[in-house]
Amino acid sequence: MFDVLVYVYEHYWRPDACPDAGLLARKLTAVGFEEEEISDALAWLDGLRSAISAPLVAPQGGSARVLTAAEVERLGGDAIGFLYFLESAGILTGGLREIVLDRAMAVPRGAMSLDDFKVLVLLVFWSRGEEPDSLVFDELFADEGARVVH
Repeated sequence: MFDVLVYVYEHYWRPDACPDAGLLARKLTAVGFEEEEISDALAWLDGLRSAISAPLVAPQGGSARVLTAAEVERLGGDAIGFLYFLESAGILTGGLREIVLDRAMAVPRGAMSLDDFKVLVLLVFWSRGEEPDSLVFDELFADEGARVVH
């Protein structure tokens, strides 16, 4: 599913440039993606459209978000750490965090890798027509093995 989502992100620079689900499914099949991957990705994208179109509920000042056991199990420590990093850096608002968590829970399988989680975060920005600033963008795509530690 994540390969399909990355393909959609790379080939449709904004959500409104994406064809309708039927045409997109045919294009993805022609490229060589499996039917189950396509179906899962299209269902996930449909849920993202619904989540983005709903009004964002901003948490009240001084409130804290406690992750459920299911969220902790799905995300794992690395993704949770990355989520808190994005939020503490002011990149993700409380409302966007909830969309990211909703979409993470909508992934049709168990625990996800940090790389998969980063794809979800990137697609949340993409779906809103926003591009994260260059440092965040680098963080979302950087190959950990290629980094130079100073």
